[in-house]
Amino acid sequence: MTIVITGATGHLGRLTIQSLLAKGVPASEIVGLGRQVDKIADLGVTVKQVAYEDPEALRAAFEGADKLLFISGSEAGNRLAQHRNVVDAAQAANVGLIVYTSAPKADTTDMKLAAEHKTTEQWIKDTGLPYVFLRNNWYVENYSVEQALAHGLFGAAGDGKISGSPRADYAEAAAAVLTTDGHEGKVYELGGEAFTLTELAAEIARQSGKPVTYTDLGEEKFREMLVGVGLPEAFAAILADVDRAASQGALFVSREDLEKLLGRPATPLATSIKAELAAVQG
Repeated sequence: MTIVITGATGHLGRLTIQSLLAKGVPASEIVGLGRQVDKIADLGVTVKQVAYEDPEALRAAFEGADKLLFISGSEAGNRLAQHRNVVDAAQAANVGLIVYTSAPKADTTDMKLAAEHKTTEQWIKDTGLPYVFLRNNWYVENYSVEQALAHGLFGAAGDGKISGSPRADYAEAAAAVLTTDGHEGKVYELGGEAFTLTELAAEIARQSGKPVTYTDLGEEKFREMLVGVGLPEAFAAILADVDRAASQGALFVSREDLEKLLGRPATPLATSIKAELAAVQG
C-alpha cells in the first residue's frame, strides 16, 4: 500500500501524515510531496520536493500510488493550472483512488472561492478514476486569536453560521478515508460546531478575560479593510465574498459527515479557542 500526499509540507498535510502514522500506517508506505520538504523531514516518511507546476515530477511521484490525497493549492484564484497538472498526472499514473480536499457545497454555492474547486471536482470525475471529495469547511485557525485580542474581529458574515473545525479534525477525517474502505464516489460535507463571528468573539473574550467584539462591515468595506492591511485586491475580494456567502448560509453544514469519519464528536469551538489562546500566551 502506498499513500501519496500532495501539499504535504503545509499545515493540513503534516497533520494528515501524523494522523496516518497514529492509525498505524507504516512510514514506509507514506510519500509526502511539497516545496519545503524540511517541514516534514522529522516524520520519517518518504519526502519528495515536487511542485504543482511540475507535471513530469508529479507523474513520476504518483506512479504506483494506491491512494492519492490531493490537497488543493493554497493560492486562491490561481489554482486551476496547478490542479490541472495534478489531475492529469494522476490519470497518467492510473492512481487507485483520488481523495480531493474541496470547498463547502462546491457544486451549488455561488461563493467565488469554490469555483476552482467545482471545476477540479469535474476534472477528477472525468478521469474515470475512483474518487472521494472532502469538502472541508472553514478552519477555526483562519481566525487569528492574537489579532482578535489586539483589534477585535472584523468581517461581513453578519449572523451567518460557520461550521468551523480545527485543521486536525479535517486531517483525521482524511486519514480515516485513506485507511478504510467504502468511500469511493462519496462526497463528504465536512464541518464542526457552527458559530457566528459574534459568538466566536464572545468565546475568545470569555476565555481570555479581555473584551473582544465583532464588527460587521459589509462586503465592500471589509474588502477595503483587507486591501488596507496589505492583501492583494483579488484575494481581498475573494475573502470578502466568502463572508458575504457565509452571511447567507454558505458555510453552514451538518456535523454528521465529519463526526462519522472521526468516530467521535467534532472538536468544540471552546476547545479550539483554548488551544489557540495557549499558543498565543505561551
